[in-house]
Amino acid sequence: MRESLSIKNPIAAASATLSSSLRDYTQVLFAAQFKKPFITSHHHDEMFKALQEVVDGNCNKLIINIAPRYSKTEIVVKSFISWCFAINPASKFIHLSYSDMLVTDNSRAIQEIMQEPIYTGLFPGSGLPNKRTSGTKWNTTAGGGLYAVSTQGQVTGFGAGEVDPFDSDELDKFTAKRSPKEKVFAGAIVIDDPIKPEDALSDTVRERVNQRFENTIRNRVNSRHTPIIIIMQRLHEHDLCGYLQEIEPGEWKVLSMPCIQVDDQGKEQPLWPHKHTLEELYKIKNANSYVFETQYQQDPKPIEGLMYSNGFKEYEKIPVGKRHERKNYTDTADTGSDYLCSICYEETEIGCYVTEVLYTKKPMEYTEPATAEMLTRNNTQTAVIESNNGGRGFARAVEKQLRIAGNKATTIKTFTQTENKAVRIFSKSAEVQNMIHFPVGWQRRWPEYSRDLTGYRKEGNNKHDDAPDATTGIVEKYGSKTTVANNPRLQEAIY
Repeated sequence: MRESLSIKNPIAAASATLSSSLRDYTQVLFAAQFKKPFITSHHHDEMFKALQEVVDGNCNKLIINIAPRYSKTEIVVKSFISWCFAINPASKFIHLSYSDMLVTDNSRAIQEIMQEPIYTGLFPGSGLPNKRTSGTKWNTTAGGGLYAVSTQGQVTGFGAGEVDPFDSDELDKFTAKRSPKEKVFAGAIVIDDPIKPEDALSDTVRERVNQRFENTIRNRVNSRHTPIIIIMQRLHEHDLCGYLQEIEPGEWKVLSMPCIQVDDQGKEQPLWPHKHTLEELYKIKNANSYVFETQYQQDPKPIEGLMYSNGFKEYEKIPVGKRHERKNYTDTADTGSDYLCSICYEETEIGCYVTEVLYTKKPMEYTEPATAEMLTRNNTQTAVIESNNGGRGFARAVEKQLRIAGNKATTIKTFTQTENKAVRIFSKSAEVQNMIHFPVGWQRRWPEYSRDLTGYRKEGNNKHDDAPDATTGIVEKYGSKTTVANNPRLQEAIY
């Protein structure tokens, strides 16, 4: 059927194809406008998919969190809204952002797309009444339209979407007048960056934006089924996205896309290599880790609430000193959702220098030999393993692996941890920051360990405390005797 349609009426076929695929539509119209291809990646496809669910009526509360300059406005505002007018020219949109200038620019960009010859040729019913129209409020010839204003601007008097019929008889008459395409979608509220990054740390401004959404913006839908789409990089744990997820848990579909992705094997990949390589992303992180974790990783944490707010010391080479003892501290996983955290380090008279970390949720079939291999690789003299929750059995298994591998030098010690974990971490936090040294590039080398250590909060819910727990154990065991400290083979420098 489609083949015969394309032969008899190629314009209708092209119109049908682009109407059914936001991805195809975006690539074709972008190329028509800018005379160059729209380079897509996996994250673009995720956005296309989420927006398709909105148009299909399967989602009416959508949050997309992604870094700046990753095509969010191009796809979710300019391309999506113009595409929706192609599907249903009677659609009604409200577009909001923190800046009047930004929404006006976006509004005019949508008009420019809709005035492209290919657009007017394929979608003749979606035209604009005039070539020159307001950037704030304009209509289509079919009665649809867009109102663009800042989040603090005048919104009352305008509505997005289509008004619901009042009763079943009216609903029957209403649907009988609509074409199948027009039943699909009738508009939305689209919010792009509701707050400026420099204002996000202001409790006053942030609360004003959140309450503006609650008291005014949320009510500008013509139907309870009219979608609301919010797209922004995270700026604070209590920004609009955080606020909505807190008061309406589970009601919002959240598409969160960190710039550094970690696969099932723990390997890092850039979200969009065309935009940023891993090396470039880590340069951004090193310049300002808070901004990076918030805006690029979509993982906001309160600056004032972080346990290790002063950061950690780094080294390029372990300094020469009178005392070098190679040790390990291991905290086995308490439950299936916990991490095993095993840290190898050199203890010196001026601090402890971490040399390797094993941080994983994998089962003991993996962790037992992996721990033994790491201990051997680091010429560990003494490994201290918490014996709580199966730790003693884990220690015996690791020791067996060591002896099978021919390692007779590493001594395994176990002990029962009786102190409160949260109290230990809090009371030793200053010592951890003063005494623990990490190799340069450690956060990239052990990303999950770094995430859970640097993101640990003094108060509130910490999803995983295994990294700070084991790291605290290192300073608690500082200065403890080792039985093989004078073994000359184990005193050889590893740097």
